[in-house]
Amino acid sequence: MSDLPFTLDQLRILKAIAAEGSFKRAADSLYVSQPAVSLQVQNLERQLDVPLFDRGGRRAQLTEAGHLLLSYGEKILSLCQETCRAIEDLQNLQGGTLIVGASQTTGTYLLPRMIGMFRQKYPDVAVQLHVHSTRRTAWSVANGQVDLAIIGGEIPAELVESLEIVPYAEDELALIIPVSHPFSKLDTIHREDLYKLQFIALDSQSTIRKVIDQVLARCDIDTRRFKVEMELNSIEAIKNAVQSGLGAAFVSTSAIAKELQMGLLHCAPIEGVIVKRMLRLIFNPNRYRSKAAEAFSREILPQFATPGWNLELLKSIPKAMAVSVLEGGNHRAEDD
Repeated sequence: MSDLPFTLDQLRILKAIAAEGSFKRAADSLYVSQPAVSLQVQNLERQLDVPLFDRGGRRAQLTEAGHLLLSYGEKILSLCQETCRAIEDLQNLQGGTLIVGASQTTGTYLLPRMIGMFRQKYPDVAVQLHVHSTRRTAWSVANGQVDLAIIGGEIPAELVESLEIVPYAEDELALIIPVSHPFSKLDTIHREDLYKLQFIALDSQSTIRKVIDQVLARCDIDTRRFKVEMELNSIEAIKNAVQSGLGAAFVSTSAIAKELQMGLLHCAPIEGVIVKRMLRLIFNPNRYRSKAAEAFSREILPQFATPGWNLELLKSIPKAMAVSVLEGGNHRAEDD
């Protein structure tokens, strides 16, 4: 069999250039010189006998052949990382890596608590938390770049068949108002009272805003009637604005536990209405999963699941996830 016309280093360089958009920035990200990057690309193009970049513009643009090589190269590099992690597993949780994904709200307010508990039990395991939009997180799980993830948004339809999707926990959306607001003296408020409030909301194009609107609509609350006085781009900014007396807002209860405990915000119950959404656990059953991921699923996930859900199913996830290698704060509210 003839030698391969590329090396792993060349694939890493190709991926870096595509991500950074220039040879110089790619060299900086890889901690090598720009001439070294250029030389590797020239050698790669000569070995493949095809141009990989269109050098006519200011930004390094991949040719059709470049896109094709990048597509396969990312899979090759991902499998190499998977191999290294499988070998690390031989140390039986005395090392290795756990990579957990999350959408924005869960990644900011829920996952750090879970990871903290895991780190107390397994201090030698390196843990990475990747917080992105639900769509990007789902693709990372599907591609094997993330072991498992907890998300609150809609999973891309094209991934539903390839991912295991488990209902995990109910996340309640609470109405928060300033502690000085007259409604804070009431035990509950009526549904119609919502339309008298001034609201602070996320940007109308943000996915979290759309998810909240959809959940409220299922509770017969028409958000189109809300008096939105201000739009902000993060949950933290919204909490601070409500705390300053600028209006009311709907936010996840997981995001306001500290403020409620300190008496900085008031949570106003709505008579006859409980606004909830479902958080889901996703993983790829056809990818290798480390012992660290198995331990996290078995020992940590059930502790945060909504009571009444099938905890035995959560505990059995590691078996479903384990596939033989030989057989195979202040975030932007982009998505929830």
